[in-house]
Amino acid sequence: MSVWDLTHPIRTGMQVYPGDPPVRLAPSLTLARDGVEVTAVSCGTHSGSHLDAPSHTVVGGRTVDALSVAELCGEAIVLAVPGLAPRQRVGVEALAGVPPVVPSIVFVATGWDKSFGEPHYLAHPWLDAQLVVGLQARGMRVLGVDTLSPDETSLPGAEVDFAAHAAVLGADGVIVENLSGLTDLPPRVQVSLMPLPFAGADGSPIRAIAWT
Repeated sequence: MSVWDLTHPIRTGMQVYPGDPPVRLAPSLTLARDGVEVTAVSCGTHSGSHLDAPSHTVVGGRTVDALSVAELCGEAIVLAVPGLAPRQRVGVEALAGVPPVVPSIVFVATGWDKSFGEPHYLAHPWLDAQLVVGLQARGMRVLGVDTLSPDETSLPGAEVDFAAHAAVLGADGVIVENLSGLTDLPPRVQVSLMPLPFAGADGSPIRAIAWT
């Protein structure tokens, strides 16, 4: 069996979406003083490799603890869209070669994860809403990307368009962001995308695993 860890390690000061809470890990208890090691963790629910529950953008949408384990594991297809330019739109032409019926989990692999942690990472490619709708029409319920967002991350002061979020979360689906290593995967894999079940929360960091 081949296994891939698709998760960015969570570190103090790691890159987050502009405006999100910073990530901080700090000793709370120590072996020298207390006989045990315990780390205090402070971060937003959308830190690192994480998922967006519908309530992230939908009033009354499901929260992360209401998501079923069954919808977050199983077969996934990997849609490879390599060689993209900064802030390039990925349109419906990417559907060419995608089968008429897909598993409920679809990963879009751009390779942009290699820039994670750098300023350049914010200039990631983004998905046209019509591409997202096209994937939904073929059976997608969970969209995973190796970028900060499936939507464009706008420059400071610019208007933000969350059309891909609206399409997926508005249909009671799930978005997984900041995945790593999608370009290393074969076209079809088994995956597990497990969040912490924070009660009433809009998202959670995850440990994302793929295997064949």
